[in-house]
Amino acid sequence: MSRLLFAILCFLATSAPAQTTDPGPFVEKALAAVGGRDKLLKIFRMEEIFHFGNAPEPAEGKKRSTRVSVIEQPSLWWIGTKERAVEPAKDDVRAWSLDLLVDPKSVIEMIPDLTDEGRVCFGLQISGSVDPAMKCYFDKETNRLKRLDWRADFYRFSDWREHDGLHYAAKTIILKRKDDSPWFYHEILSLERLAKLPDGLARP
Repeated sequence: MSRLLFAILCFLATSAPAQTTDPGPFVEKALAAVGGRDKLLKIFRMEEIFHFGNAPEPAEGKKRSTRVSVIEQPSLWWIGTKERAVEPAKDDVRAWSLDLLVDPKSVIEMIPDLTDEGRVCFGLQISGSVDPAMKCYFDKETNRLKRLDWRADFYRFSDWREHDGLHYAAKTIILKRKDDSPWFYHEILSLERLAKLPDGLARP
């Protein structure tokens, strides 16, 4: 083989675009880890607590908030009888409940692995159904959602519980991406899958 031909072949091998890993099998792993596609939440009632800080009990001088909501995926969320309209927290719920993974509008791509708190995670970036794009990281051992990077924050999920065949992370700590400082605590006290919207709630 001539030196020129060898050089051309080497150039083609190194300049060819890298193969993109198909995200499909990884999406299915994540769905199976929570009980399967059929167990995802569509309409549900959620009781939750939240406050500033990073511990189950608020710091001195900080107030704990409690609320009961009804949510209908993908975009409706009632507190009492009032629907919340446009609200980024709706996309947070779609992320931890994995509803974004089954949205036909979602464009899902593989992104590089991430190690978070000693856990190696595979990454899926979701766009099309959410803006800006979200980066979701799933523990490679359990295939469960470990971390979400979105906007100026990242979220860590823990304390996995089960309701009606669905596994979900009950606790979330939100941290600032600029300095990794934790600033918000959230805990789901209870979930209830609903067959239909309760009386008194109307879709906009």
